[in-house]
Amino acid sequence: MTLATGLAARDDTRLPVRLERSRRAVATGAGLATDDVDAWLAGRRRAHRFTVERVPLGELSGWSSEPGSGNLVHRSGRFFSVEGLDVAIDGRAWQQPIIVQPEVGILGLLAKEFDGVLHFLMQAKMEPGNPGLLQLSPTVQATRSNYTGVHRGAEVTYLEYFTRPERGRVIADVLQSEHGSWFLRKSNRNMIIETFDEVPPHEDFCWLTLGQIGSLLHRDNVVNMDARSVLACAPMAPAEAGAVRSDTDVLSWFTNERARHDVRVRRIPLAEVTDWVRTKDHIRHADHRYFRVGGVSVIAGNREVTSWMQPLLEPVGVGLCAFLVRRIGGVVHLLVHARAEGGLLDTVELGPTVQCTLQNHAHLPERERPPFLDLVRRAGADRIRYTALHSEEGGRFHHAVSRYLLVTATEAEAAAEPPAGFAWVTPGQLNSLARHGHYLNVQARTLLAVVGLAEGLQ
Repeated sequence: MTLATGLAARDDTRLPVRLERSRRAVATGAGLATDDVDAWLAGRRRAHRFTVERVPLGELSGWSSEPGSGNLVHRSGRFFSVEGLDVAIDGRAWQQPIIVQPEVGILGLLAKEFDGVLHFLMQAKMEPGNPGLLQLSPTVQATRSNYTGVHRGAEVTYLEYFTRPERGRVIADVLQSEHGSWFLRKSNRNMIIETFDEVPPHEDFCWLTLGQIGSLLHRDNVVNMDARSVLACAPMAPAEAGAVRSDTDVLSWFTNERARHDVRVRRIPLAEVTDWVRTKDHIRHADHRYFRVGGVSVIAGNREVTSWMQPLLEPVGVGLCAFLVRRIGGVVHLLVHARAEGGLLDTVELGPTVQCTLQNHAHLPERERPPFLDLVRRAGADRIRYTALHSEEGGRFHHAVSRYLLVTATEAEAAAEPPAGFAWVTPGQLNSLARHGHYLNVQARTLLAVVGLAEGLQ
C-alpha cells in the first residue's frame, strides 16, 4: 500500500481481513475440496515410485567417517554433517551427536487470490523420514545446496518466486530456527509471497485456503512441519484488548530469560562423544534413550534427485508438545516456557508448556519430570481442545512424531503467576513475536498455526 505522499504505510490493515476470509473457507476452495485431499495425496503416491530402505551407516554411498574426528560427512563437503556437541546449561552437562547444517534453506509458500479469497500453493512432497512418505509441504522447501544445484539434479519448481520476492508481495519473510536439540544453530527463511501472475500448474501441487489447511491440521501427519512453521509467521491473530502482561513486559521477561541462563556449547569430534555407542549399523545412546542415527537408501521419482543415501536421526519414542490454555479476564492465554537448548542460536526460545519425549523421563521420579507433564498426561477428553499427531522434519528425522495438544487448565492447576521460566501470553502476542526471528521454537510455531487456523479454536 502506497500513501499519496509517496510513503509506504507501516502496516497493511487489509491483510488480516483477507487472511481471515481465507481461514473461514473450510470446505472448498478454487481447486480441491477438503474431503478430496486424502485421495489426491494417495494419487500422487501412486503416480511416482517411492521407496525407503534402512541401510547400515557404514554402507551409505557418498558418506563416510572423517579421518581423525569420526564426523559423518558427505563427500561433497556440503549438505550436512553429524558431529559431536558438548553442552552445559545451568550446571547440567552432557555430550551428544548433533546435525550441523550451517546453510540457510528456503521454506516458501506462494499465495494467490481466487474469487476474492487467498489460496496457498501446497506441494505433495516426499521426505524419506515422513510417516506415509508424502505430506503437504510449502510450495518450496529446499536447502541452499538443493536450490544452488550442488546435487546436480533438476531445478526446484517455483523457486523463482522466492529468490526474487520483489516479483510479488511479501506477506511474511523471517528467519526461524529448527529443532534446538537436534540441529546446531540451523535457520530457515520462512516466506509467504503473494503473486499476481498466472502460475503454471503442476500435478504435484494444489491450491488450498487457510481454512482447508486448518481443517487438515486436525488429521494426523498430513501437513508437514515446514508448512506449519511458515503458516505461524502469517499475521493472522488480532491484537487482544488486554493481556496479563503488556507486550513490553513480555519482551522484558523474555530478555531476562535469555540473560539468566548459563549456556555453554562447543563442537567436538563425534568420535569423542561420551555415553554414545557406534556400531556398523547406527549410533545410539548407551541407555537406548533420546535418539539414534541410522542410514536409509531412498528412491523418489518426483524429486530433484531421484535416488540417494543419507543418515537420518530417529527419536526414541513419540514426543509430547502441549500448551496449557486459560481464559484470564475473559481473554485466552497460552502458557509458554522459555526453553534453553544446546543447538539454539541465542540460548532460549519460547516453547510449549510441555515439550518432551516420555520415554526419556520414565526412569525419573515425578519431582524431576518436566513441570505440568502429569497434568497434560492425565487430562480428560473434556479438557483437550485439540490433539493430533504431527511429524517433524522428514528430510533429517525418521518417523519423528509428536502428539500436539491444547489443554484447558484451571487456576488451581496453573496459576496466573506461574513458576520461573513460564509466562502467560495471548495468541496475538505470540503471533506478533513469530513475525521476528528466533523468538518461538518450531514446536511452539506448530501449535500457534493450530490456534490460528484450526476450525473451532479461535
